[in-house]
Amino acid sequence: MKIVRFSAEGISESIGILMDDGLFNFTQAFQASQLLETGACTCPITSPVALMEAGLFGVETFKRVLDFAAKHGLAEKYSVREYRILAPVARPSKILALGRNYLAHAKESGYHIPTEPIFFAKMNSSVIGPDEPVVYKKSLTRVDPEAELAVIIGREGASIPESQALKHVAGYTIMNDVTARDMQIDDLKLSSPWTRSKGIDTFGPMGPYIVLSDEIQEPVELDIEMRVNGEVRQKDNTRSMMFKIPKLISYISGYHTLFPGDVISTGTPEGMKPVFPGDVMEVYVEKIGILRNPVIGE
Repeated sequence: MKIVRFSAEGISESIGILMDDGLFNFTQAFQASQLLETGACTCPITSPVALMEAGLFGVETFKRVLDFAAKHGLAEKYSVREYRILAPVARPSKILALGRNYLAHAKESGYHIPTEPIFFAKMNSSVIGPDEPVVYKKSLTRVDPEAELAVIIGREGASIPESQALKHVAGYTIMNDVTARDMQIDDLKLSSPWTRSKGIDTFGPMGPYIVLSDEIQEPVELDIEMRVNGEVRQKDNTRSMMFKIPKLISYISGYHTLFPGDVISTGTPEGMKPVFPGDVMEVYVEKIGILRNPVIGE
């Protein structure tokens, strides 16, 4: 099941379920089902994170609401044909991304092969959605895209055992970990954090969907590609990750409490090449889809 955060005419933000012929407006149908079942008109839940915080984000909830609409002949009423897909999480409290989590990329970077996960933070102001432009600032000299599978946390937890890690996963999406490469190299030489090179505004494209566990199960082994103007630059499978998703969740949560909507971006394969204004980046991840973003000059 694929879940979407979207906007449409008269709708600033809503939760949708991707269907064969468009979107099903889950937010409106969920509110109608609550009114019919309880007699109370609750405030609409318009974002996936709010649904996670309510403990209701999951296959069972979405199926129940779809069944409600079918039973009462409301499927067409809540169907949306024209819409704009937004980033699945507008402003995550944390975006934690992995460095050198694919052996081949670790080797091409010229730095040591990690023996434990290397992770860093991207600013939540870097997040943009599908088809939104990445802005190439005038001060930059090299910008690289990085294709990554991202995990969206659905349930709060700290010091999570690996055996329990997947219970904290809401679903999976795509992230393009856009990087100001020359700036990052300069910072590495100075033993400085990667924050500025990784967290520039618009350098965190994410989406298009949150894919649930009914479609993606552990072990997560998905083909992943980066395409620029149709040319394949990165190509691998997430089975090549040195540190797998349960390990990453357990390791990171040992230092930082994870909250609903937090994002863990799991690292990128080899194939670093720069992009320039006018280029179009497409990250493909099997079972999720394509995240497309153009590059424009500042």
